[in-house]
Amino acid sequence: MKKKVYTALGLMSGTSMDGVDASVIESDGKSEYSTILDRYFEYNGDIYKNLITLRNKIFSPEDLKKYSTDLSSVEKEITLFHANIVNLIFEELKIEIDFVGFHGQTIFHDSSKKVSIQLGDGKLLSQLIKKKVIYNFRQNDLKNGGQGAPLTPIFHNLMVNKINKKYKIGFPISVLNIGGISNITKTVNKEDIKEESIYAYDIGPGNCLIDEWIRKKSNKKYDENGLIAKSGTTNNLILNQALENFNIDTYVKSLDIKDFDISFVKGLSLEDGASTLTNYSAILISQGIEYTKEVNSSEKVKWLICGGGRKNKYLIECIKDNGINSKNISLELIDNYGINGDFVESQAFGYLAIRSYLKLPISYPQTTGCKKPSTGGVIVENF
Repeated sequence: MKKKVYTALGLMSGTSMDGVDASVIESDGKSEYSTILDRYFEYNGDIYKNLITLRNKIFSPEDLKKYSTDLSSVEKEITLFHANIVNLIFEELKIEIDFVGFHGQTIFHDSSKKVSIQLGDGKLLSQLIKKKVIYNFRQNDLKNGGQGAPLTPIFHNLMVNKINKKYKIGFPISVLNIGGISNITKTVNKEDIKEESIYAYDIGPGNCLIDEWIRKKSNKKYDENGLIAKSGTTNNLILNQALENFNIDTYVKSLDIKDFDISFVKGLSLEDGASTLTNYSAILISQGIEYTKEVNSSEKVKWLICGGGRKNKYLIECIKDNGINSKNISLELIDNYGINGDFVESQAFGYLAIRSYLKLPISYPQTTGCKKPSTGGVIVENF
């Protein structure tokens, strides 16, 4: 019997808050997927400014209530923006889309309080685009004792198996995603996951501290290729003190960008602060990778890097300089294997939308800490 294949549009806006990644995929929701389209749509200046301003006001669940009017206003702005880009994609492709996986924009995430808020009105989006929309992906995991993140590991596993089938690179293979926060996935040589056999966790900051520093000290949004950091000098005294103050004994907590701050470099120049923060982030990423090696074995592991941080050449250099590029660990960009590393998460949310529709798990005890494999995503048809 032929497997049923669905077409889904995944929409993802990350912690940089600069725009939306959109991907159309075909998948059975299990062991197969193919990519039809990847597009990036930059937020206009007002949305970007409103999001950054709002995020800088919200540090607790109480703040969510305090700024509820502002949240509603920005949520509507974001939803209308998503509707416009979805309709542009529909017009371009002229194929039938079964579902839209709408992640929304994370504005507050605190796993210890079991709160994760993504701005985005799924009902309004469904009404505007005349399609089934699947959103609110994290809430069911939180209800089942999980931390609401990371949700992409099950897709990482499928993606890695697809790469291995084509390029025969051999397991073990792990994925390092460097977004605002860095997280890792240890994959298994199996495409259709039925057991809790993959595991994943957040390991520290990715781009978030560097981006925040660059925004604060210049008129740029990020450090392109790490050139600003590379031109500076790392303050090792400040760096070592900051590393001593940040301690992860076990990697069990889902992290948010607000778990970190840039105050420890406030007296430095633009370049020196960027250099110090880049090395700080790189060392924490390296420690996370080393922890994985200890957990598993001394086997040679290939690490495939995705996420916006992979484009920061100086950050990648710093990770390798911390002893990671050893004979037992090989770091490579996922782009070397035919996958565009900018769109892994948007493709993932298309895949997670299909799995949610099929009531299949999207999170597992060893990925989010949930008590049992949990499906997720609210399905709405409002037209």
